[in-house]
Order: sequence, then structure tokens, then C-alpha cells
Amino acid sequence: MARVRATRGQYWKAHNLGERMADEPSLASVAAPELFDTEGQFTPEYESFVDLPGNVLVIDDLHIDSPWNDPWIVAAMVSSIIDRLTDNQYTVIFPRLDGDTEAALLTESAVLLSAEPFSSELLIIDTSLAAPEEAAHCVRHHLRSRARYGDGHLDEDWEETDEGGEVLTARTRAVLHLALRQLAEQAWKEAETLGEQPAQRGAGGLFGSLPRVTWHLDGAWRRQMARAFDDLATDCESGAQAEPRSTGEEMALHLGIARAQDLTRNRPRLVQNTVASLPEDRGDCDWEAYSDILFQDHDVLMLFDDSLDGIEDPAGDLYQSMGMVNLAPQDWFVPFDSEQARDPARGFRHP
Repeated sequence: MARVRATRGQYWKAHNLGERMADEPSLASVAAPELFDTEGQFTPEYESFVDLPGNVLVIDDLHIDSPWNDPWIVAAMVSSIIDRLTDNQYTVIFPRLDGDTEAALLTESAVLLSAEPFSSELLIIDTSLAAPEEAAHCVRHHLRSRARYGDGHLDEDWEETDEGGEVLTARTRAVLHLALRQLAEQAWKEAETLGEQPAQRGAGGLFGSLPRVTWHLDGAWRRQMARAFDDLATDCESGAQAEPRSTGEEMALHLGIARAQDLTRNRPRLVQNTVASLPEDRGDCDWEAYSDILFQDHDVLMLFDDSLDGIEDPAGDLYQSMGMVNLAPQDWFVPFDSEQARDPARGFRHP
């Protein structure tokens, strides 16, 4: 059994956030005078420590039973909480303690997640930085390795790379390329069949399997979706990073990984023929791990949840509070980063 307290404060919703944190009987009250001055403004020390001072998530009051009282397990649990409750505009606060206590265990887990010392009492994760995301991937992979191979054989063959370095193993890249090519062929065939007509409820197929907020869209939109599969497949084939550059590519990559996982399980002969000439690696086809590594977040998957109708609306409270980007289908092919945008003159495989 495990329990941890997570206290979230959003500065844009409460300009008296410092006072409200000070009223909490928890680590939040300890953090308040270090983050805010007497006027309720951020202290210069805090503003210089994080890139985007504002929203705060305080993690404390850990209770966890043996044998789960392990810093790696706690780090994975805390990472999941951070993923659910924050975006890239949050400061995550942890206690900074030594010793053999549950609070000190929380401190150890924070260090594994790249938390930095802020004061004698606090550690801070700035979610706008890349290091915490990379550290979370490392924690999850470490635990998968322990589950598969035991404590004596951890991570020797898994290369943690610098930004821009190789992530996919050769065999993983080949199977993902196969999956994306299959999806691209299916997408182009369906786009031609549907023409300019919207997809029908319950029609099935690739476009029928997308979130229902996309079903009303036209042929031009579906051709862009088909091209997203082509673009990612080309990345895999050329050796470029299979990194989604838009929401549409995020969806395409999620579907590509799901198809690759299905091929690995159900078409072993086809997969073996595809990878026969390539070197083996312990990280081959660990699709759950790659689903973590290749994405900054999984917000687009929330569109499959019918109970969250309207979450794609940029004016919605949840959309704004979680810092979501380009979830409305008409924005799916807007590049996340204009400097990394694909060549707009690359055209389409089919007109």
C-alpha cells in the first residue's frame, strides 16, 4: 500500500497563492515564505531558479509499505502524479531530508527525477526543462529492467543518449517502419474511398478508429493524416529521429506503436523476416518503454475518452490549466516548433 499527498496551486487562478499555501498544514506552508515575499509576489531567488515561475505542485506526506519502500518505485509513482497534475509550466516541490524515513525516501526519489536543491529544506523540479522528462523515462526503464532481468542485470545495454542522439534500436526502428507503412497504405486507401464525405459513425477502418471529434472532417484533412504516417515512416527509414512534430503525428505515432506491438505479438514470422539482418539489442521492441520515450506527453489520447467531450476546446479551463497544445483537429498539423517544421513543399504521395 502506498499514499502520497500532492497539493496543487495555480497562480493564474489564485493571486493570493502564497497566503493559501502558508495556511496548509504541510510542506506547502514551509515552501510559501521561500517562494513568495510579504506582498505575495515571487521572491527574486525563486524567479531566478525556474524558467516559468507560476503554478506549484507540492509532494509530501509519503506512506508506503515494505517491500515497495524503494526510491525507484517511489520515483515512478511520483512521476505518474506529476504527469497527471502538471504541464510544462509547473514547479514541483519536494522535502529535502536525510536519514532513514519515508520523507527522506521521497527526497531520494526526487533526486532520481532530476530535482535540484533550492534551499536547505526544499528540492525543486522545473517541468519546463527537458532533464526531468528524461529522468522519468530512465526511472520507468530501470523498473522494467528489474522486473524482466532482476537487480543484477540493469541497463547495461540501454544507451541513455544526449538530446538529438539515437533512441530506437535498429530492430525497433525496422518494425515501427513496417507498421507505419502499413497504416499509411490503409490511410491513403480509405482517404480515396471516403473522398470529401465525413466518416460515418461505426464505419470502422482507420479513420473510424480515430477520436470521434475527427469524424466530420473532409478529404483534405484525411490526406494530411495519411501524410503524417508517411512522414514518420520516412524518418524511420532514413535514420532520423521518429519524433512527432505535430499533434497529428503524435496520433500517427501512437497508432504506429500499437500496430508494431500487434505485429510483434501476432505476426512473428513477418517481424523476424524484417529484422533478420539487423543486430539484436535488449531494448528491441519494448513498445511500452518507447511509448514513454518518444512523446513529451500523451494528451492527444484523452480525445478517445467520451467523458471528456470538449477537452480539445482551447478556451476550456482544463485545456488551459494543463497547458495543452493543438488538440482541436483543425490544429493537428500545425507544427509544435516552427524551426523543426517539415518542408511545406514536400507535397503528398497522392493528390
